[in-house]
Amino acid sequence: MNNALAVAVCLAFVVLALWHFHMAFAPSDGGSGAVPTVEGKSLFVPSVRATVAVGIVLLSFAALVAATAGLVSLPMPRLALVWLSYALALGLLARSIGEFKYVGFFKRVRGSRFAKLDTLFYSPLCLLLASGVALVALRNGA
Repeated sequence: MNNALAVAVCLAFVVLALWHFHMAFAPSDGGSGAVPTVEGKSLFVPSVRATVAVGIVLLSFAALVAATAGLVSLPMPRLALVWLSYALALGLLARSIGEFKYVGFFKRVRGSRFAKLDTLFYSPLCLLLASGVALVALRNGA
């Protein structure tokens, strides 16, 4: 069960990374719902480099979870892997809660495509991933 959870969490991070790579090299017209908007205008336009960087970070999250679960070996002490995983879980929890205006469960701006997708998919996924990462860390703690 422990390995199954770790594999599922890793797979989710890999799929998210691949999606970011896809968005970097096949960008949409801006109406994809990938970034917050106000009155139909994106709050920011992510560059290809930034989107690829997010994909790489997501792959590193998958590697961290895999190493914490003992599925792969990284040259780090187990305790460091566990605490980094707890930090990742806390960051994902914070993302799901949000910054109280455009992102997260407690956002105030709710009418945009991004806001709807964030409420239905993005924030719940962050909460699920936070729970999964924390459980992997808890089950593999030193």
